Amino acid sequence: MDMRDKIAVFCSARYDIDPEYNEAARLFVRGAVAGGFKIVSGGTVRGTMGVISEELEKCGGYHIGVVPRFLSHYAYPGLSELVYTDTLAERKDVMRKDTHAVVALPGGIGTLDEVIDTFSLLYLKQYDGKVCLLNYNGFYEPLLALMRHYVDQKMMSEETMDRLIVADTPEELLLKL
Repeated sequence: MDMRDKIAVFCSARYDIDPEYNEAARLFVRGAVAGGFKIVSGGTVRGTMGVISEELEKCGGYHIGVVPRFLSHYAYPGLSELVYTDTLAERKDVMRKDTHAVVALPGGIGTLDEVIDTFSLLYLKQYDGKVCLLNYNGFYEPLLALMRHYVDQKMMSEETMDRLIVADTPEELLLKL
């Protein structure tokens, strides 16, 4: 499989989030599929992951779900491919492998871990795809402020910060891929 056609998507597994975040996820998925991308996700029925799974099935997209064995009971039944891992750390590695980009939709602590880990790998030249944030409704503004603080304090270079792709809408993000 060509890395230019796969995008890993990190997102929320919670059900009780603002429905606008799930609508943004749907729009992103539709656009990604229309652009010829395959989606790699956490592959479960939970929260925004479930929304992505449903939307990919509706629009005929190719969906690779990566699920730790201890969460196998949450695996979405309509995946194009299902890959099991033993740990969450392994799941991140498998999700990123051979991808054109990773996209962090609004999400919780797991999403934060996934995107920061990937951004660190980009900095260390261990990941060569794009690292993207969907800053929908300003969701990632606190994180971006913290990262600007790192730059101001010389803990991170401006060049490194500039490698993070930030978009406010799904449409803008798709154009940056």
